[in-house]
Amino acid sequence: MSVLNPLPDTALPRIDVPRVIDMHGHCGAPEAETLLAGRPERQAEMEAQAKGTGAASMAHNLAVMLPAAGARMASLDKRLADLDLMGVDLQLVAPSPHLYAYWADPALAAELVEAANTAAAGLVARAPDRLAGMGIVAMQHPDLAADQIRQARAMGLKGVEISASVGSRELSDPAFDPVWHAAEETGMPVFIHPLGTSLGPRLSSFYLSNTIGQPLETTIALSSLIISGVLDRFPGLKLVGAHGGGYLPAYIGRLDHTWRVRPEARQCRERPSDYLSRIWVDTVVFDPEQLRALIARMGAARVMFGTDYPFDMADCRPDTLAEALPAQDRTAIMGGNAEALFSL
Repeated sequence: MSVLNPLPDTALPRIDVPRVIDMHGHCGAPEAETLLAGRPERQAEMEAQAKGTGAASMAHNLAVMLPAAGARMASLDKRLADLDLMGVDLQLVAPSPHLYAYWADPALAAELVEAANTAAAGLVARAPDRLAGMGIVAMQHPDLAADQIRQARAMGLKGVEISASVGSRELSDPAFDPVWHAAEETGMPVFIHPLGTSLGPRLSSFYLSNTIGQPLETTIALSSLIISGVLDRFPGLKLVGAHGGGYLPAYIGRLDHTWRVRPEARQCRERPSDYLSRIWVDTVVFDPEQLRALIARMGAARVMFGTDYPFDMADCRPDTLAEALPAQDRTAIMGGNAEALFSL
């Protein structure tokens, strides 16, 4: 593994589990990109992201990270070779989060989601023994998004990926109830994967926009969904938090205390920590000690191996990760939990 490439240089040793499933991979969608190209709203969105990311990080992204990731998303042969290199049997792929485009009007949003989800399903169809897919939905139009969840399921996709907020609206906004109803009704897991951070210039140096900002966005999203009572109203909802669920699992005690002492925070029926057993997270935390603490807090049944392939913030060493796991939990975390949740 080089400094700038998280992938191993040579094939990794096989992990002694029935199946290694990477539940956190990404794919491209050229037709969706074409729909967005040249639109002023897209340009404004990209300029805002660039400002929040910072000049140095954007320069590296444009010159190194994005071309490398784009080449891998464009080549099925390269993806399969990388999966072989890592020792991954099956990868769950979702359209790259930069395709959310929550500013799009209903007509464009319908075209965009159809193009992105068709691309994901088409990629899976070319290697169904190695890949499974998730879709995206137009969260800014909740009724449309609800229909798109049902359509994604009919296409054979295994879940949907959404951002941690929708413009200025938190996911706990009652306007999104049709989305949660559709997800609960269909049994489709909802993968919360943020795009950037709302903290802007404060995190525009040292790539903190991703390092700190993205996990914080997931933390806010999960916290608001729990404490607002969304999980009480939709008890069958299957939520998955990217990047280890952000900081929530490690800091849940403060949310519990708030729930006990602040009346405005007592909107959910149980302690916030009681809801962790109803949420899943991936393993993308990069530290064995933190991973073991995450498992201890969430329970082994709620943690799933993920890489974040093909970006440079990916953890592409399942062998090292598996070594850090308690032996009795390896089969579940390295593949069994994702197999059960996503019906793989």
